[in-house]
Amino acid sequence: MEEMLNTLPQRGKLEWIGLRPKKRAPLQEVGEALLTVEEGLAGDHYAGESGKRQLTLIQAEHLQTVARLLGREEGISPQLTRRNLVVSGINLLAFAERQFQIGEEVILEMTGKCHPCSRMEKNLGAGGYNAMRGHGGITARVIRGGVIRLGDAVSLVL
Repeated sequence: MEEMLNTLPQRGKLEWIGLRPKKRAPLQEVGEALLTVEEGLAGDHYAGESGKRQLTLIQAEHLQTVARLLGREEGISPQLTRRNLVVSGINLLAFAERQFQIGEEVILEMTGKCHPCSRMEKNLGAGGYNAMRGHGGITARVIRGGVIRLGDAVSLVL
């Protein structure tokens, strides 16, 4: 089993970065961000508050799935899901109990699943909460800090 868990040859890509400067404030899209062990995602309102939920990630493929479930041909904006990072090309749940790397410096560790909250109903419309169930992404903490940038590779650390 351990061998299968460590077999993840795919490399993902960082597609989007969003900061929440204040609670309930709209996310601000940025091209790069600083992550630190102490604060998590610098500039985010969660910075420095929780070691287990320093940042949230969602798969771009799941955004497409949620949009389809809601009948939105135009897709949905990552800002509506209130997640910090959007990645494509890799299964985030494969990082359970594993560390993963973004770019050249940053190492993260998955700390849990990021379940939807009641705000999904408001942000996405009727059925938004249920559409996000099972597609909400993950939470993570910073193991080694640094700067991440759009286009950075995302991969399992072995």
